[in-house]
Formats: sequence, structure tokens, C-alpha cells
Amino acid sequence: MSSDPRAVPMPPTADGLTVDEALTDSIDGIRVGRPHLSASVAFVPWQKWTLVVVTVLVVAGLVLATTATLTALAGIATFSYVATIIDRIVLFRRGLAGGPIRVSDETALALADDDLPNYTVLVPAYDEPEVVGGLVAAMESLRYPREKLQVLLLLEEDDEATITAAADVISSGAVTVLLVPAAQPRTKPKACNFGLHFATGDIVTIYDAEDVPDPLQLRRVAVAFTELDDDVACVQARLDFHNSGDNVLTAWFTADYGLWFGFLLPGLMASRSPIPLGGTSNHLRRRVLDEIGAWDPFNVTEDADLGIRIAVHGMRTAVLDSTTWEEANIDAINWIRQRSRWYKGYLQTFLVHMRTPVSVMRTLGPVGTFRLATLFAGTPLIACLNVAFWFMLIVWILGQPTEITEILPPAIYYPSLVSMILGNAATVYMTLIAIREDDRPELFWPALIVPFYWVLMGIAAVKGTWQLLRNPSYWEKTAHGIGSSTTQPAAAPSPVAET
Repeated sequence: MSSDPRAVPMPPTADGLTVDEALTDSIDGIRVGRPHLSASVAFVPWQKWTLVVVTVLVVAGLVLATTATLTALAGIATFSYVATIIDRIVLFRRGLAGGPIRVSDETALALADDDLPNYTVLVPAYDEPEVVGGLVAAMESLRYPREKLQVLLLLEEDDEATITAAADVISSGAVTVLLVPAAQPRTKPKACNFGLHFATGDIVTIYDAEDVPDPLQLRRVAVAFTELDDDVACVQARLDFHNSGDNVLTAWFTADYGLWFGFLLPGLMASRSPIPLGGTSNHLRRRVLDEIGAWDPFNVTEDADLGIRIAVHGMRTAVLDSTTWEEANIDAINWIRQRSRWYKGYLQTFLVHMRTPVSVMRTLGPVGTFRLATLFAGTPLIACLNVAFWFMLIVWILGQPTEITEILPPAIYYPSLVSMILGNAATVYMTLIAIREDDRPELFWPALIVPFYWVLMGIAAVKGTWQLLRNPSYWEKTAHGIGSSTTQPAAAPSPVAET
């Protein structure tokens, strides 16, 4: 066999389309078939005009009544911040009380091979030759019958470095290399859409090339789907980092993920609210993907967008206590590039689904719609506002100018002060509880200084918001394989769990 993966014939599509037809559908499936759900256009006309009108009114207010306008804006920001923090506390308490669903090792292994569904794993990778070897080891560690498991490594056809590194993958037999024809947009969801045309599984999941999933994860998901209601369209596994000890940034990132996947997402699940899917380890029923459309290639957080579409179509996502290990960013610049893309994608997703606000409200209900707003628009916008308020705080400490006292009269100043103190304290407290529940004492000290992490979040949010206006579908690549930690598991350990 040739060592060049490109010498291996392209496998036939599973749905009978030609390669060119599959590529066209991967790019235009949503943009043409469901244009109201496509992020290829950031703002539809009425949204664009609303933004223009609001901007004009704010600018006019700042010119004609500067103090009154700034006071009103500060009051709106304070109210939004307080409402969001209170809701996060409610979600955290529900997640703490219930947690993710659990499937024990014994239960996962008890399901006979003949009763397991066919499974497809999509692994999109671009310019990542250094992680291909680890990918093979991770896929070979999955305890799932090989005749029912299809692993597709999705590589851009002009990615010479990764294609060369993948030569050994083909000889292993664990992974099939699928070359994605070069075409815009160069995004992960486009590659996944293309791979879906070749998928043979009844359940489809995505792993990143550097992921090391729990070896029993696919079996746990298969069991979960048999036990959960038919309206559960997706099972989201937990994500964690194997290099949390590299530096303070990786410790912050790990604590952030522990709170999000261990408690806030289970809280959303318990509340039957929309769940933003993670970029990996989300396990989806294939029939659901066919029904609601697959991934939007123009949305840079296609996973979160898909989670909202699941909810809007009256279906649910469950969160599973099975861990996939990843590499946390050790470099602040690389981290900001990644987080700014996430923030931009959250805003994209909010704008897309708010094109039909009445329909969304009718489907999700007032609470679900509120959480759609606070999670997808509120998270990046509040992070942006933090930058402005921190600037005001620094200016006040340095000189105590009277202009700030005029902007923040007592009716605004004291609620803002209380919300800042209690909100920050509540977030630190939730992080510490999450660390305790996950038995991660090494994250204690980083958690106490986590407000410095929020400064990075603010920078990323401003960058992502600006990029939404300038280049909404641009995908900033996150570098992998740069961690210094040597603690990466050869195969993810199975968590101690109970049925």
C-alpha cells in the first residue's frame, strides 16, 4: 500500500451523492435550504436597522444629555448583570443537586455487542500533524466492536503536513482518512458536514484530533439513549484538561470547564433549557441531524448553534458523566484567539435565532428565551461591559473625578457596587465548590485569583464583538500540541459512576 493517503480511493458516500454534490450540500445545505438559520449573513435587514437606530439614539443621547444617557446605560447594565448572576446561581444549585446522568462501567459493558448501534466518529483536523499519532491511540482504546465503529479523519486535501502524518493511520485500520475538497469556508463544520455524507452510524459524534475520550464513552452513550426519552436528541459528555498544571492560565481554564460541564450544563438539563453543545464529544442521533439540518459552516460555534436548534425543534440534550481529555491553551494569545471566536459565535447564534423571536419564544418559553439571551448575547456583552466598568473603577481610584459620580448617582452606584462584590464573590464561590466536588485541590489558589482570568475574557469579548462586525465567519485556528505537560493519559480513565 502506498504511504500517501491520497493514493487511497475516496470511499463511496453513504447517501448516494457524488463527491461534488456532497461538497455543495456541506457548504450550502443550510444557507440555501434553511436560509433563516444560516450565519452566512450576520444581520438580516431588520436587525441591521435596529442596530443602526439604537446606535444613533445612544450617540444622540450622549451628545445632548451625556450624564442622563450614561446613567441609563449603567442602570441597564447593572440590572442585566444582576439578573444573569442570579440565574447562574439557580442553574448551579440545580446542577449541584442533580449532576450529569451516570452509567456505570458494569452497565456499559453489560450491553451485548449485537445490541449496540452503529457509531460514526468524525475527527476534523487541519494543520495538526503532531497530534495524529495520539488520535490513533485514543481511537484504538475505545471499547466498542470494530465492525460497528467508523472513525473518519477529515483532512483538507491541501493540508500536506497532516496528510503525510496520517500515512501511518491508514495502515493501522482504526481510522479512515477522508480528504475534504478545498473550498470556502475553511471551517470545522463544513468538514463535518462533508464527513456526514460518508457516515454509516446511527449515532454520530465529533472528537478533536487531540482528544482522549473515556474508553467506555460510546457504550455509556448507547445505554443512555436506550434509557432516556425519545425526545433526547443529543448526549453531551464532559470535557476536562490533562495539563491543568502547566501554568495559571491552564488552571483557570480547567476550573472554568469544571464549573461549566460539571454543574451549569446539568443545571440547564434539569431546567429543560437550551444547552450550548461543546465543540467535541457531543453524541447525536443521526436521524435528528437529517431532520433539523447538520452544522452551519458559516457559524464559528456550530456546536452551540446546533444545541439551540435541537431545543427549538422541541428536543433535549442530556449531559453524561463521561470525560474526554483535551489540552488547555498555555499561551494567552492563543487562548484569546480561541475565546474570541467562541464569543463571536455565541453572538452569531443569538442573532440567527432571534430573526424569528416570536417563534423562538413560543417554542422555548419565556425562561428558555431568557437563557438564550443571557447565555449567548449576555455572556460576551457582559464581558465587554466589564472592561468599561473596570476602566471606570481604575480612573476613580486614581483621581476620583466628579464625572463618574455624576454618571453613577446613589440609585445606580450602590446597586452596582453590591452587584459587583456579590456577583464576583458568588462566581468565585461556585468555582470553589465545583473544585471541591471534582476533588481538584490543586486548582484552589488559581480559583481565588480568577478575576484576573476575567480580564482576559473581557479582551477576548471585545475582539470577538468587533470581529463580528468586520469578518463574522472567519475561523481563527487554535494551535494544539503546545502544552508542556507530560501527564496526558494514554487512554482516558473511566470515571467511578453508578447507574
